[in-house]
Amino acid sequence: MKFNKKLENIETYEAGKPIELVVREFGIEPKDIVKLASNENPYGCSIKVQQAVGDIVQNMALYPDDSMMKLKNALTKKYDVLDENLIIGSGSDQVIEFIMHAKADENAKIVINSVTFAMYEIYAKHVGAEVIRTESREHNLDEFYTLYKEENPDIIFLCTPNNPTGDALDSADIMEFLEKIDSDTLVVIDGAYMEYGAFKDASKSVTPKELIEKFDNVIYLGTFSKAYGLGGMRVGYGISRANIIKELYKLRPPFNITTLSLEAASVALEDEEFVNNCIALSFEEMKRYEEFAKEQKIDIIESYTNFVTLLLNADQDSTALSDALLRQGMIVRNLKGYGMNAIRVTVGTKEQNDRFFALCSELL
Repeated sequence: MKFNKKLENIETYEAGKPIELVVREFGIEPKDIVKLASNENPYGCSIKVQQAVGDIVQNMALYPDDSMMKLKNALTKKYDVLDENLIIGSGSDQVIEFIMHAKADENAKIVINSVTFAMYEIYAKHVGAEVIRTESREHNLDEFYTLYKEENPDIIFLCTPNNPTGDALDSADIMEFLEKIDSDTLVVIDGAYMEYGAFKDASKSVTPKELIEKFDNVIYLGTFSKAYGLGGMRVGYGISRANIIKELYKLRPPFNITTLSLEAASVALEDEEFVNNCIALSFEEMKRYEEFAKEQKIDIIESYTNFVTLLLNADQDSTALSDALLRQGMIVRNLKGYGMNAIRVTVGTKEQNDRFFALCSELL
C-alpha cells in the first residue's frame, strides 16, 4: 500500500509516558508513580471547573456549541480583543497545524529555534516545507534575523517561554524584532507557558492585543493545558488579525472542541486566583531544584515555566538516568532526542519533588 511520500521522513511525536503504561510495563502500583514529564499542573484544575463540568455531564450526547461563544466571550474579555481575532483549537497544537497548512507548502521555509517544541518541525514536514534552525540552544533573536535575511522564510516560530529549555525572551526585544520583519512572513509567538513567564518577570510578558494592533503578520498562541490544569481537556487558541483568523477557519473541522472542554476552559478563566496560586507554588518549589543542581554539581537552565531542564555532566547519561527513574516509578522527560544530555522535570508538589530528589540523588 502506498502512502503520502511526505510521511517518509516524519518521526512520530513522543509524548511523555502515561501512568497507565508504566503500571503495565513495570507492575508498579498507580499510587507509587509520580509523573513529572509533561508539564501538567500538579495541583490539578480549579474546583469551580470540576463542579461546572459535573453540572453539564448530561449534555455529552449533544454536539457542542460550534460557535464556542461562551469561551470566546471569556477570552475577548481577558485579552481585550474581538471575537473575530480568535480561533479555538484542540490544544494549541491544532492551531499550529492550521497555521502550517494555511501558510506553507513544499516550497516554503520555516525558521525555528535550535531546540524547541517538536511539533513545529513535524507539521512543517506534513506540507513538505523546509525547516531551518538557529544555532544557539536558547532563543537568540540576532540569529533569527540573520536567517530571516538569508532565507526569506514564510513562517518564524518564537516559543517564549521555550519548551523544552524554559528560557524566555523580553517582550521589548520581540517587538523590536517584529519591526524588522516584512508583512508576508508570519511570526508565531507561542505563549503556552506565558502565564508562568509573566508571573516571574513582567519584562517577559507578551500582550496579544499590542501584538496584533501593531503588526499584521503575527499570531499569538495560548493554551489551557499548563497553568489552568486542563491538559486532558485539550483546549488552545490563537489570537491574530481577522484576515489571518479567517484563513485558519477554512481548515478548522466542525465541533473540534468538546462540550465539556468548552465549559471547563470558560470557567477556568473565572478563577485566576487559583491559577496564580499554583504558579506561585511552582516557582517556590523551583528554588529547591536550583539548590539540588548546585548540590549535584550539574547545570540548570533558568526557567520561566513550570519545569526545569537539568544539564547532566559528560560522565552522566540522560537516557540511563531517565530509564532508572522510570523503573522506580518516576517519569521525567529525556531530552536526548533534542540533542541534549539532559532531563526535563515538571516542578511538582512538595511531596513529588521530595521523591524526585531522593531517587535522583541515589542515581547520579
